[in-house]
Amino acid sequence: MRDDPSTVHGAEIFTLGEMLTFPPNFGNVLLGETFSSYVGAHNDSDQVVKDILVKADLQTRSQRLSLWASSAAVAELKPDCCVDAVIHHEVKEVGAHNLVCAVSYTTQGGEKRSFRKLFKFQVLTPLDVKTKLYNAETDEVFLEAQIQNITTSPMFMEKVSLEPSVMYNVTELNSVNKAGECVSTFGSRAYLQPMDTRQYLYCLKPKKEFAEKAGIIKGVTVIGKLDIVWKTNLGERGKLQTSQLPRMAPGYGDVRLSLEAIPDTVNLEEPFHVTCKITNCSERTMDLVLEMCNTNSIHWCGVSGRQLGKLRPSSSLCLALPLLSSVQGLQSVSGLRLTDTFLERTYEYDDIAQVCVVSSAVNVET
Repeated sequence: MRDDPSTVHGAEIFTLGEMLTFPPNFGNVLLGETFSSYVGAHNDSDQVVKDILVKADLQTRSQRLSLWASSAAVAELKPDCCVDAVIHHEVKEVGAHNLVCAVSYTTQGGEKRSFRKLFKFQVLTPLDVKTKLYNAETDEVFLEAQIQNITTSPMFMEKVSLEPSVMYNVTELNSVNKAGECVSTFGSRAYLQPMDTRQYLYCLKPKKEFAEKAGIIKGVTVIGKLDIVWKTNLGERGKLQTSQLPRMAPGYGDVRLSLEAIPDTVNLEEPFHVTCKITNCSERTMDLVLEMCNTNSIHWCGVSGRQLGKLRPSSSLCLALPLLSSVQGLQSVSGLRLTDTFLERTYEYDDIAQVCVVSSAVNVET
């Protein structure tokens, strides 16, 4: 009872919290839970009845589902006996539901009779899920999922995971390493109080066989789907799976230039190297020429206007380019130009990265 988050602090031994008590009345079921019910037809009379058939259907707003039907009529049912069963159904639709139970039988006098009863209940949405996507320059995609408990009771979050699409590998960023042990960022308790929200973060990275094909990654529109499993008051498990999460694929144009490596801090007026990756995102072969234009603070070292050769569609090449800065502070790396000689089209790349430039008297740790 002390571990129950719904009990009053300091008064755990005087009252039970919501996690250990039965619900006050039947009437609400959460979307994603398994609806379970005991259905029984009891002979309350003092006569034997024959040919008993029992059927239970679930009526939703859009469909009628058969949950249980007698495979064959029960030959006879003696007084104070019953025909019963326990039915289960995973709820996948919100709104009003009706459990329709129908019974037919024959009296001792040979008269056929039947009746039915309806049991109404509501299916409510337990969670509000919002997602945000961030596209990184390195083809990585970061997914932020905000999950809010919109029920009136605490909820135990058993699992929240991301099932990626076939082109990606996923890394969960919801734990930290402390003394060699993986510790959840949400603490030791996995309870989510009513109207509370948690934020989960995931990093998706393209698989190697797809990362080398720029055209395929460029056209990806979905990244995967979220799997959420929880438990409520008496341990009832519920689970929801989102639809495929859409992603707005970034537009890189015909040629993409990205940085593979760059130092964080460099010395003033001392050469350093940056490693660039050039990818042909078009459907045609290009013949590229690299030009390097100096700015007020950044000066490229090397030959400008050199031929890079032909680059096939979806292929890449890496270049290590030397440069130096003549101004201290945070400087932007700019001034790269790529020209496709086939179409005589020039692509300009400015502000592709930032580097911190310090005086050479300052010892820069590498």
